[in-house]
Amino acid sequence: MKKIYMDNNATTRVKPEVLEAMLPFYQEQFGNPSSVHWAGRMVSGAVEKAREQVAALINCSPAEVIFISCGSEGDNFAIKGTADALKEKGNHIITTSVEHPAVLETCEHLEKNGYDVTYLKVDKDGMLDLQELEAAITDKTILISVMWANNETGNLFPIEKIGQIAKKYKVRFHTDAVQSVGKIPVDVQKANVDMAVISGHKIGAAKGVGAMYLRRGTRMTRFMHGGHQERNRRAGTHNVAGIVGLGVACELARENMEKDYAYVRKLRDKLEAGIRETIPEIKLNGHPNPDLRLPNTLNVSFAYIEGESLLLNFDMKGIAASSGSACTSGSLEPSHVMGAMCVDVVLAHSSTRFSLGADNTEEDVDFVLQELPPIVQRLREMSPLYNRKEPLTCDECRVVRRV
Repeated sequence: MKKIYMDNNATTRVKPEVLEAMLPFYQEQFGNPSSVHWAGRMVSGAVEKAREQVAALINCSPAEVIFISCGSEGDNFAIKGTADALKEKGNHIITTSVEHPAVLETCEHLEKNGYDVTYLKVDKDGMLDLQELEAAITDKTILISVMWANNETGNLFPIEKIGQIAKKYKVRFHTDAVQSVGKIPVDVQKANVDMAVISGHKIGAAKGVGAMYLRRGTRMTRFMHGGHQERNRRAGTHNVAGIVGLGVACELARENMEKDYAYVRKLRDKLEAGIRETIPEIKLNGHPNPDLRLPNTLNVSFAYIEGESLLLNFDMKGIAASSGSACTSGSLEPSHVMGAMCVDVVLAHSSTRFSLGADNTEEDVDFVLQELPPIVQRLREMSPLYNRKEPLTCDECRVVRRV
C-alpha cells in the first residue's frame, strides 16, 4: 500500500544526515561532556558546535542557547521561571487562547497559585488584535507569551510588532517557536524576543531534544535542579547524540530554507486549490491570505462529517494527516483553537490538518486529491446532518472553548 505522510507538524522523519551525525555518539564517542577526562573532552566540543549551529539559525549568541528535552519543557521553563524570578515585580501574564497546551496548562497552573492571566481572543480567521494586547498590559504585567506560528492553522502571528510592544512597556516576551523554526526565517534579535523555544523532532532531528533561547541578562529561576550543566541553568546529563543531531538539522534548515519554503508552499497551494475545486461545503480554518500561514500547513473542515472518521478512511488508503494537535489527539472535544475562532461545533469536529514536508511530492498531492472527494461524499451520505441539510451557522456560537 502506498504511504503518504502529511502530518509533519506532529513530527518529522529524522534526516539521513542527522542520523549519520548522531550514530558515533552512541558508540565510539560515548563520553559524558561534563567529565574532565579524555572521553568527556572527546564529546564536549561536539555539543558546543551544535550550540553554534542552533544560534546561527535564529541569530543569537551560542551562550544564549540552552539545550532542553522538548518544546513543552522549554515553555514550562520560560513561563514558570519568569513567574518565579519576577514575582516581586508583578503577577500578571498575557497569552492567547490558541496557544499550545504546554503554554495554556502552565498558565492555568499559575492561576491556581495566585497569578493573573489574560487570554487574548482571536478573530474568525484566528488572528490577534494588537490593540487588545497593548490595552491588557498593566504595571503588574511580567510576561507576554505568544506563539510564532499556530500548530493547527499555521497562522503566523506578528511577532516583531508584539516584540516592539513588549519592549515599549519593558515586559518580558516569550514565544513558542516550535512550528516556525526551520520553515520560515526566525530572527530573535529582530523580533525583540527574550525567550524562544525550539523542538528538534519538528525539523528533522530526533525526539527528546530541543533548545531554548534565553537573552543574555534575562533573570530566570532554574526549572530543573541537580548538576551544573548549561551554565547552571538546566541540570541533567546532556543528550549528546540528540544535541549533535539538532545542530546538524538546524544547519540543514538554514541552508535549505528558501528552497524548501518555495517547494512545500507550491504543494500546499495545489492541495488547497484541488480541495476547493472538487469538494463543496468546506471551510478553511486559518487566515485566507496564504502568506500569513506557514508554507506547509492547510487546515480544512468538511461539513457534516467527523474528522476522526475521515482520518480512519485516510489511514486505510495509507494517508497520514491530523485532526489537530498531536498533543491533544486523545480528547473527544473539538480543538480549543477551533473554539477560539468561533468555528461551529460540527465544523470544528471535522477540521483536518495537512502539514507537508520536503519529502512530499506532487504525486502525493494528486493521490490525496483523488481519494479525498469520494471519501468525503461517502461519509456525508452516512451523516444524518447531511441528509437533513441542517444549516451550519455560528448564530449562537456553538463552540467548545478552552479558555
